[in-house]
Amino acid sequence: MTSGRDDWRPTGSMEALRRRAELLATIRAFFAARGVLEVETPLLAAAPVTDLHLHALGCHYRGPGADEGRALFLQTSPEFAMKRLLAAGSGAIYQICKAVRGGEAGRRHNPEFTILEWYRPGWDHRRLMDEIDELLAAVLGTGPGERLSYAEAFLRHAGLDPHAEPEGRLRERVAALGVPSVAELGRDDLLDLLLSHLVEPRLGHCQPSFVFDYPASQAALARIRPGSPPLAERFEVFVEGLELANGYHELIDAAAQRRRFEADLEARRREGLPVVPIDERLLAALEHGLPACAGVALGLDRLLMLALGSRDIAEVLAFPIGRA
Repeated sequence: MTSGRDDWRPTGSMEALRRRAELLATIRAFFAARGVLEVETPLLAAAPVTDLHLHALGCHYRGPGADEGRALFLQTSPEFAMKRLLAAGSGAIYQICKAVRGGEAGRRHNPEFTILEWYRPGWDHRRLMDEIDELLAAVLGTGPGERLSYAEAFLRHAGLDPHAEPEGRLRERVAALGVPSVAELGRDDLLDLLLSHLVEPRLGHCQPSFVFDYPASQAALARIRPGSPPLAERFEVFVEGLELANGYHELIDAAAQRRRFEADLEARRREGLPVVPIDERLLAALEHGLPACAGVALGLDRLLMLALGSRDIAEVLAFPIGRA
């Protein structure tokens, strides 16, 4: 006798799951041909990212070595552990793994997703953009991507200079989009909303779009290049209006990284968000010496969506969160 329920079935077709396997094989061959080492790092860690916009899910481990229990976090990306490998002398590395982020579910998001992350010692972010172009050509058959600075992307698609526009004017533009409670939003939040509503949908339709030179306040783990204004050596990649990847010319200064972590924690306190532990092992690795490098994280589920022309991430997953 059966229950009559049908939600045991996968949401992705068998053809989509076969294409996923082919995609993974193509990526592994791409990096093998370039001498980039595949690595694995833990999904669980003692410290998550401090970024206000990334929400790590916690768990509690009891067992040998932790009789009283130990708080751990599911990683939002393998970045911190991979940088520890780089500091230990791994050379160029990549990883294909699961990552988990709370509060992200919808047509383009699943809380548990597959990420491709890789690092190139001795490269800057511009050289890494060239390699991403090559990977997208191998997987999607695209031609060379366009390069747009953050300012150029806003000027072209939103008609404003994001570095110079008064905050009051940004607030008016966001309010015109129908966003509630704009008075409570800071400059970076306003820019993010304008980017997602006005700029991103227009990117990557004839060719991939690489947007670089973000405001220094949005540097995350990237270096900041002095100037007027100072700019983060960070880029994002868009195809068919879909954000696909986020990369950095990586910050390697341990003291500067600690200051950023501490600033994040103070901002978390102000926002009423959980105050998480700082990853002291990452900072120790930076103090030991992280080689100058560039790194990027790319969403493989979204890449498969683009390869198949899918409009919903559930179409390329076996079991999204609703059927987990």
